[in-house]
Amino acid sequence: QVQLVESGGGLVQAGGSLRLSCAASGRRFSDYAMGWFRQAPGKERDFVAVISWSGSNTYYADSVKGRFTMSRDNDKDTVYLQMNSLKPEDTAVYYCAAALSKSSVVFGRSSRAQYDYWGPGTQVTVSS
Repeated sequence: QVQLVESGGGLVQAGGSLRLSCAASGRRFSDYAMGWFRQAPGKERDFVAVISWSGSNTYYADSVKGRFTMSRDNDKDTVYLQMNSLKPEDTAVYYCAAALSKSSVVFGRSSRAQYDYWGPGTQVTVSS
């Protein structure tokens, strides 16, 4: 079992930045690839980014590529999502998720079904 808790959400103006954090507890954190997803009102939960267990590889949705950066600190059992140049369409509840995997390949790990554990989410609102 892994417990995940997101933090760092809030209200920001378009063009601004936020950094989300996701703290994990339970099983060994480095056994898991970690992902970020987001869900806007009335829409499905969509993939944002994923990072391999070691942090060596990342993969991003086209909609955030070049603006968002995912990283992890295995000593602190935490992953981060640095979000720059935010747009109103980035407004959503952001969720982190854990997938039991020691593979360095994360390309294509973008389906919700590929993740085993989820946090409760943190709200990000970008005003125009």
